[in-house]
Amino acid sequence: MNNKIINIAVIAHVDAGKSTLVDAFLSQSNTIAASNQIMDSNDLEKERGITIYSKNCSIKYQDYKINIVDTPGHADFSSEVERIIRTVDTVILLVDSAEGVMPQTRFVLSKSLNMGLKPILLINKIDKPDQRAEEVVDEVLELFMDLDANNEQLEFPVLYGIAKQGVIKYQMDDDSTDLTPLFETIIKQVKIDETLKDKPLQMQVSNLAYDDYIGRLGIGRIYQGTLEENQSVMVYNQQGELVKKKINQIFVYQGLNRVSVSKAYANDIVVVSGISDITIGETITNSDNPQPLPLIDIEKPTMSMNFLVNKSPFAGQDGKYLTTRNIKDRLDKELEVNVGLSVNPLESAADGFKVSGRGELHLSILLENMRREGYEIAVSKPEVIYQKIDGKLHEPIERVQIDVPEEYSGTIINTLNNKKGEMINMYTKNNQIRIEYLLPTRALIGYNGQFINDTHGEGIMVKIFDSYQPYKGELPGRKNGVFISQVTGEAMSYSLMNLSERGTMFITPKTPVYEGMIVGMNSRSNDLVVNPTKNKKLTNVRASGTDEAIKLGTVIIMSLEDALSFIEDDELVEITPANIRLRKKELNEIDRKKTKKEVATETTLTSKVA
Repeated sequence: MNNKIINIAVIAHVDAGKSTLVDAFLSQSNTIAASNQIMDSNDLEKERGITIYSKNCSIKYQDYKINIVDTPGHADFSSEVERIIRTVDTVILLVDSAEGVMPQTRFVLSKSLNMGLKPILLINKIDKPDQRAEEVVDEVLELFMDLDANNEQLEFPVLYGIAKQGVIKYQMDDDSTDLTPLFETIIKQVKIDETLKDKPLQMQVSNLAYDDYIGRLGIGRIYQGTLEENQSVMVYNQQGELVKKKINQIFVYQGLNRVSVSKAYANDIVVVSGISDITIGETITNSDNPQPLPLIDIEKPTMSMNFLVNKSPFAGQDGKYLTTRNIKDRLDKELEVNVGLSVNPLESAADGFKVSGRGELHLSILLENMRREGYEIAVSKPEVIYQKIDGKLHEPIERVQIDVPEEYSGTIINTLNNKKGEMINMYTKNNQIRIEYLLPTRALIGYNGQFINDTHGEGIMVKIFDSYQPYKGELPGRKNGVFISQVTGEAMSYSLMNLSERGTMFITPKTPVYEGMIVGMNSRSNDLVVNPTKNKKLTNVRASGTDEAIKLGTVIIMSLEDALSFIEDDELVEITPANIRLRKKELNEIDRKKTKKEVATETTLTSKVA
């Protein structure tokens, strides 16, 4: 039995080096050999280079067991961060020595301070040529004060390091060659109460997992008492009721592995099986002397989209799971572990479901996982979730931070002002202009592509949910219309060459198309119905090599996030394991005109009634 258990979380903005630091912990504690972001084990995490799911591991240092939680830095996965912060004794706040404080830094730090934790500040990547470590420390101190940190929290220890090399220092010019200063700071920071094991059991579930053999698993910290295999317990559930249950197996973390144990003690982070309906925030406590903890309040979703059955002419060509029942089963499975998500059937249950999450990335990660698992699905344009507060309509607002070269700043400011944005700060930093705005979430849907164009790819934009504020009014829609295929067939180079003179294509030659499929973007604001399958007539061919002279304009191959951001209310994204296609909801041109007329009539009647 090891009574010296410390739980820590590594928190930071995206790409500040969280996972790299955890790898160094594992390596220098001789838990595993040196690796490259072994904690980011999910395929999507590896591809995108970001942490999506919080994960646990443990290391041994001297006679201490240190449980480490690697947390997501992206605001769309905030529900992961909120829960994990509750299970730890301290947090290591990683800040890039050049970038300094970023919007997500504010988010993860605020959650830690609200829980009463005293963070350890680690200025990372001090080997950068443009590092400004001392200035960044001052920025973080200002952030602490801005977030109403108490006096004890303001006395945070500061360390400097290069996580990639596994080196942490007390001062910039120290000759340290390993993580010893960080280990020693953690031990000094956390005071362990070894009497907690003798108190009544309190364990709160902060995360969920699923095992095909033993079912649903609850993951959480034992705040006090001990927990044994096959123990009868009381569960304080989401309805505020105490229900008698029985624990089957108990697992603890050793390195990266879950290891079965017969008993677990206070302060440890454990995994329990046997309670099939356990969920986030519930307390496992003694049967004879139940002492439940307050339920965890998870922030509500801010964005939704409709997940629909794929009814395009190409449905079923490369997917295995196509029906409403397939989609429902998959979403139900996701709800087992993804508490930031909510799912409701649409009015016509056969059509699909309204799925709500914390942002575009949160929902697109789910869609990307589904398509890789063999699902075919059509999804609508993302919509923000409004709230009625004191009888008035409120909408979600994002805090946006933008770094751009000075020559593009005027364009960006003008655009954000037109999108009902409110500038809260602007200053020069690292030879660039840093602009901070409060902006409606809906104004950012589809803006990323325009931002890249407006800044010629030299701008950086990060955002985070800030608050709900009164509705800001109507916003301008997409400026460009689209090319819509009027036929089903195979796209030809000749047609695409001619169309590319009037806009930008989304498809390449030989791409299968169907009636109603969007094949490009018009340079003007109107939609055009086109024939991308038309080929040059044989009588026009003068020489054998003539067709080779056909030159196509720029072709944009959209990612899933790009497609979701691009579409309008009358359009869908068709997602299959092999393809991402854009299409109109109504595939037939006559049906589209009829629907448009009905909508216009309904709008006129509504305005007259108003």
